[in-house]
Amino acid sequence: MARLTQSTVEQAALAWLESLDGRIEHGPEIAPDGLFAERQDYREVVLAQRLRDGLARLNLDRPPGGTCVTRGAQA
Repeated sequence: MARLTQSTVEQAALAWLESLDGRIEHGPEIAPDGLFAERQDYREVVLAQRLRDGLARLNLDRPPGGTCVTRGAQA
């Protein structure tokens, strides 16, 4: 029986995301000290701008800059 490894799961997830037109970036390039840093430090788990961009793509009928409703946090 084939063994399921983290690498196998990661490669499957990356392939699935790419099939959905997801943009896959190499970790060190978007790291806090990387050429295209997308977070200030590793405690920022969510890449906020990527999340906003993705939500905007999914909600094309909403005006840009609209209000954001969050649970337990200020937007």
